[in-house]
Amino acid sequence: MAHEKNHDYHILEPSPWPVLGALGAIMLLSGAVLYFHDMTPWLMVAGFAVVLYTMYVWWADVVKESQAGDHTKVVQIGLRMGFILFIVSEVMFFSAWFWSFFKHAIFPVPDIEGARASTVDLPVGAWPPEGITTFNAWDLPLINTLILLLSGCTVTYAHHALIENRRPALLWGLIGTVALGAIFTMFQAYEYSHAEFGFSGNIYGANFFMATGFHGFHVLVGTLFLAVCLFRASRGQFTPQKHVGFEAAAWYWHFVDVVWLFLFAGIYIWGG
Repeated sequence: MAHEKNHDYHILEPSPWPVLGALGAIMLLSGAVLYFHDMTPWLMVAGFAVVLYTMYVWWADVVKESQAGDHTKVVQIGLRMGFILFIVSEVMFFSAWFWSFFKHAIFPVPDIEGARASTVDLPVGAWPPEGITTFNAWDLPLINTLILLLSGCTVTYAHHALIENRRPALLWGLIGTVALGAIFTMFQAYEYSHAEFGFSGNIYGANFFMATGFHGFHVLVGTLFLAVCLFRASRGQFTPQKHVGFEAAAWYWHFVDVVWLFLFAGIYIWGG
């Protein structure tokens, strides 16, 4: 009776995963710095592997805790709030790239090094810079936009199917969303392979590939997130009353959709 639980909170057991995750992050960052200075990439690869392993085992523990009944309604509220704060941090992350793109688009400077050596005002350049052939926004980017919007519909359909306890509809909605995410990634890779400008040598290419590239990475992560939810749903681990993991995946996917709409409107249409 002395150890009987008389509260709605989850007291975590000691875990090695935070320390292992921090170690992997340090290895990844240090290895990336070394790789950027033309040294071996193996430390970066090892750090990335440690981070991936930590994510797998840590989240596996979270799933086990949920199945054991540790995720009470109070704990679920904390999990939702934590994920909302994570999405807010992602909004700030993408805001930096939008800020950089719009700053250079509105105030383009063709030769800042030469201007620093002179006492005259900085000259006004062109945007996109001369020699840059941008993508046609109404070609493959528009198709990708429609794909992501459709995927937002399928994941919402899956969510409603889960709430209404319609298991086949839940699985098909998730299958459709994962498939659409994979198609988007393939189209994005195809688009990159036909780019007539590079990442280095011009500010347009650097901003374009950083903004759209990080979004593509988030699409890949979101697709994997939903694939895990599909696997868990096929095993009956979600119920209409308890599906925080699925909600987090759906929120993340809708965030990815919204970011792409801003990218499409701001970078492909206006910035091009």
